[in-house]
Amino acid sequence: MILPVVAYGNPVLRKVCDEIGPEYPGLEKLIADMWETVYNSNGVGLAAPQINKPIRLFIVDTVQIVEDFDDEDKKKYQGEEPIKQVFINARMLEETGKMWPYNEGCLSIPKIREDVQRNSHIRIAYQDENFVEHEATFHGITARVIQHEYDHIEGKLFIDYVSPLKKRLMKKKLDDISKGKIHVDYKMLYNK
Repeated sequence: MILPVVAYGNPVLRKVCDEIGPEYPGLEKLIADMWETVYNSNGVGLAAPQINKPIRLFIVDTVQIVEDFDDEDKKKYQGEEPIKQVFINARMLEETGKMWPYNEGCLSIPKIREDVQRNSHIRIAYQDENFVEHEATFHGITARVIQHEYDHIEGKLFIDYVSPLKKRLMKKKLDDISKGKIHVDYKMLYNK
């Protein structure tokens, strides 16, 4: 089932989310619905707070983004390993490597994109959908998408990384999004 994506302004997007266990009700269906929702909205990741669930769960699929690299990107991101992964109760262990800018967007903040500086490498501990513990290192685009989704479960948004001036310049657009004065091709939940 395609779920509505929570629009900017909803307090759930600013909540540090709660850990969950295998007994979390309807988890398998929730994860399936999240995959359907992210693909319906042409996203590459989705965090539970974006579907109004304040829990430490997010999904990432960078397969298409890596497959779509042009020749220049293939050289730049050589060795990039795409993933399709569920992350439960994730904990960021380390963010290292060179800071690099990339133009990010967010399903909860449609039609706004900004360059965000992030570390090129991360090490993260998490559980998969079967609650098996993992610790893994990621780099490049995949690390960036994971960092973006991880921020969601920590109550942060990509716009928190832009300058105060840019934030002031986008204030009207952000207000419009929170009031539902925007059209997107996927279901959204607004704070009218």
